[in-house]
Amino acid sequence: SQWSKIKQRKGIEDAKKSKTYGKAALEIITAAKIGGSSSPAENSMLATAIRRAKEAGVPKENIENAIARAERMKGHGQVLTFEAMMNASTGLIIECRSDNINRTVGKLREILHHHGARPAPVKFLFQQRGYLKVQIGDDMENLLDRLISECPVDFAQWCDEAPEQRGVEVSLVCRITDLSRVTKVVEEYAPSSPLCEILASEVNWAPLESHDASEEERTLVESLVEDLQGNDDIERVFTTLEPNHLIVGC
Repeated sequence: SQWSKIKQRKGIEDAKKSKTYGKAALEIITAAKIGGSSSPAENSMLATAIRRAKEAGVPKENIENAIARAERMKGHGQVLTFEAMMNASTGLIIECRSDNINRTVGKLREILHHHGARPAPVKFLFQQRGYLKVQIGDDMENLLDRLISECPVDFAQWCDEAPEQRGVEVSLVCRITDLSRVTKVVEEYAPSSPLCEILASEVNWAPLESHDASEEERTLVESLVEDLQGNDDIERVFTTLEPNHLIVGC
């Protein structure tokens, strides 16, 4: 019936919105944590994340809730890292911050069990690395030349759905010990390039190898990750299905 088609279309649109809102919230929280402040006036990375969320149509209330969540999480509790496996093939590394370890572990196990996942050692499937996400204009080659001449970095460029006037977005990976230097080079270059902005600068986990998965498996893993990220104690989740699996040489 026509009503069934309308409900189905609405369900798809709601799912897309939920994914967009969740991604924006995660970017805001990460920017607040890495930038050292939950005030956009004092944290340019956070200001950029908020602007991008608004451009994506994220409601003001959602943005404010993400900032409030970041403030609650700031310097609060003990940092914990958990490992898990889903479908006997997808590894997950889950970073948490908790003031009640029993509560966090209990909730984490509950979420994993609900999605058919389980605790398991999987760090051997990943490499820890420095990671930057940079927005840059048509002078991208100049920045990359400067980076490569001063720091050992690798990069991958991809097309974004952002308006053309934003330029392109480039992911840069480096050794953890080089992250602060790479970030500084980009910061020093930014004033000479109107479109240049650092969207992310962090230490994260990347899969050592590409992992082929069916669309159904990816959907199941995405659902698990969304539930994990919805918990206030969980800060970041990495999986072996991540698309950016550039590996940093020693």
